[in-house]
Amino acid sequence: MTNHGWNASTEPRGAATLVERVNAALRTSATPSLTQLVLRCALAVPFWRSGVNKWDGFLQLNEVAVLLFSSELKLHLPGGPYDFPAPGLVAFASGSAEILLPILLVLGLVTRLAAFGLLVMTLVIQLTVPDGWPLHITWA
Repeated sequence: MTNHGWNASTEPRGAATLVERVNAALRTSATPSLTQLVLRCALAVPFWRSGVNKWDGFLQLNEVAVLLFSSELKLHLPGGPYDFPAPGLVAFASGSAEILLPILLVLGLVTRLAAFGLLVMTLVIQLTVPDGWPLHITWA
């Protein structure tokens, strides 16, 4: 039986050493706390960016955010779509949550509550933009 010139003794030693070094570096640097921080940051970024875009200053929603919730965005529920109730309040609440919850998540403060809040926001976003589920599922 021929092995076409490939066996463990003919493997390039430099490539194996490089793989071993990368593997060892990942094992020592990818501690559970660092991995959790990276994952929390990755989850926080899209919500933070969306939240920042809703504000003109401290506690000052921009007009576009309120306009989106009052005319553009609809809840796609059975028998709908339906308008958001109290669009100004919903815009303020979502803008506030999109700033506060990612901060709590990244800092590791009440992470379960923050993650649950972001999950609820993801569900509402999914009901608002039903065709966006391939992207939204990555947030859940």
